[in-house]
Amino acid sequence: MCDRERGWSEVPLVKTWQLIAGSAVAGLALSAVTVAAAGPWDSGQRKAERDRAASWSGTGGADHAAGGLPRTAPSAPGVLAGLAPRTANAAPAGGGTLAGALAPLLADPALGTVRGASVVDTATGQVLYESGAGEAMTPASTVKIATASAALAALGPEHRIRTTVTPGAGPGEIVLVGGGDPSLTAKKKSPAGSGGSLVALAADTAQALKAAGTDTVTLGYDDSLYTGAVLHPLNDNTNIAPVTALTADEGRPDDSTSGPVARTGDPSKDTARAFAALLRDRGIKVGGEPAKAKAPAGAQPLATTLSTPLAGLVERMLTNSDNDIAEALARQTALAAGQPASFEGAEKAVTEKLASLGLDLTGSRFADGSGLNRADRLSTRHLTALLAKAADPRHPELRPVLTGLPVAGFTGTLRARNTATSPAAGLVRAKTGTLNGVNSLAGTVVDPSGRLLAFAFLASNTPDKAAAEKGLDKLAAAVAATP
Repeated sequence: MCDRERGWSEVPLVKTWQLIAGSAVAGLALSAVTVAAAGPWDSGQRKAERDRAASWSGTGGADHAAGGLPRTAPSAPGVLAGLAPRTANAAPAGGGTLAGALAPLLADPALGTVRGASVVDTATGQVLYESGAGEAMTPASTVKIATASAALAALGPEHRIRTTVTPGAGPGEIVLVGGGDPSLTAKKKSPAGSGGSLVALAADTAQALKAAGTDTVTLGYDDSLYTGAVLHPLNDNTNIAPVTALTADEGRPDDSTSGPVARTGDPSKDTARAFAALLRDRGIKVGGEPAKAKAPAGAQPLATTLSTPLAGLVERMLTNSDNDIAEALARQTALAAGQPASFEGAEKAVTEKLASLGLDLTGSRFADGSGLNRADRLSTRHLTALLAKAADPRHPELRPVLTGLPVAGFTGTLRARNTATSPAAGLVRAKTGTLNGVNSLAGTVVDPSGRLLAFAFLASNTPDKAAAEKGLDKLAAAVAATP
């Protein structure tokens, strides 16, 4: 079903796009089919948090009949041991053991010549392990954690981006106006789930035009919401499309929804052409080729279509490491802050929004939203601070940052990593990062004692991608397995 808004009324909000994370805390006894069916809020992490909360209380989802520590509720079988209440200032259990487990793994030559590591308890803020944690390095795609946090803080998880059609400046003219929706699709059924639909927008536009007695139009398109450079400095169009405010299907020529693929060189014009064809299919004659135009100031929309809610965009971006969504969210953050929707405006807006959350960003830089730019800078301490902020009950608007992280062995960019018998499988949720010579991993895990930990590992000058990823996976598995 498409998400759309006719000019005079808005359809109800649909549910946030569901990450296929799964009930990880039930352990590897659950099948991959079960994992694929469950939503992000039913993940292993969330169940473990729920079990932990229940153990702090005399009531809740646990069986207290046997006395002593509560047993896990039948609806949420757990792999974690019973949890004893801890005070916020209690000494971190196993801190020395964690250092003993991580230090030799961090020394792996596969992790290059410059490395950083940070592990913190999200509930108390206690640092459990650090090595080179203050050094700002190229984070690759783990910078998407910052992009997501800034966008959610600026706009809220239910925000939706509009694509509209308005009357043009002259008789019989209409203008397709881009709002920067990265979920916009020209396909009858979007392969990526709910989002803005050119098909629905064309149907509503045709209906409005016919009701006004119009069956012939000229079509303009307005992508002026974004400014500055259209091409990413990387200038590699297999990883990202030109960044415009009017792009359908991420400029992809096929049915893919993630991963490298050759993109269109002019997403705005191609989107307008697709819209013109959809109007013709619905009995509206469209004269000539669509041309760039400016929607008249104050023009009331003939029809509107709405994006996936921001929470769903964040989850999709993090799960698949989607560069196109990342750059769109960075520009939406800029617009919310009154900055130009450009690479430069987004950098300023993201920095200011994250600082407003009370984060120390010394040494950081957000040259883009996707992490493709090697000028980006983050430290592992920055990354664990961002993850801890997303886990903070005082910031529920940031929770999609956690629920969108890929699940080791099951989803997204971690589907084929830390699989099978790895202690991280189904328990580690983390954002990957990869550039030539740069590898990173940052996320969360519930450790054997029940603590929700945030971890980050950055590696530079790595000689081999596959070997570096294995090294990072061993580090994450050690955090998952060490009490």
